[in-house]
Amino acid sequence: MTYNWGPSFIVPSETLRSFSGRILLRENLDRQLLKKDLESLGLEGPVLRITNPWYVRRTGRVTWMKVGESDDESANFPVTWDTTTTGNGTYEVLGLMHVFVRDGNQERVVARQSTVEVAVQN
Repeated sequence: MTYNWGPSFIVPSETLRSFSGRILLRENLDRQLLKKDLESLGLEGPVLRITNPWYVRRTGRVTWMKVGESDDESANFPVTWDTTTTGNGTYEVLGLMHVFVRDGNQERVVARQSTVEVAVQN
């Protein structure tokens, strides 16, 4: 069974998908569901760290460009995206969360992604 522990993209409101200037990308996760999912995968060791790199690409393109990366779970993995350096149009934003888990004497990594389409209007 798969547990939906996240990540979940956080926006000021569900209707706000148009951005300009400097915006804060954030997403959260559900630690309890993460624990259940890790157990279902046979990974019962401690979580060592969680990182969330952020990427953007113009809609219809194949290549992602990295905006930044955060491991600050208490602030929902924030990264600032300065859209003033980006052309107007529609973009996809990708949060790719990596969870590093101790498994015996090795480290395992599981990852999940969250993608949202937004419009940049500077």
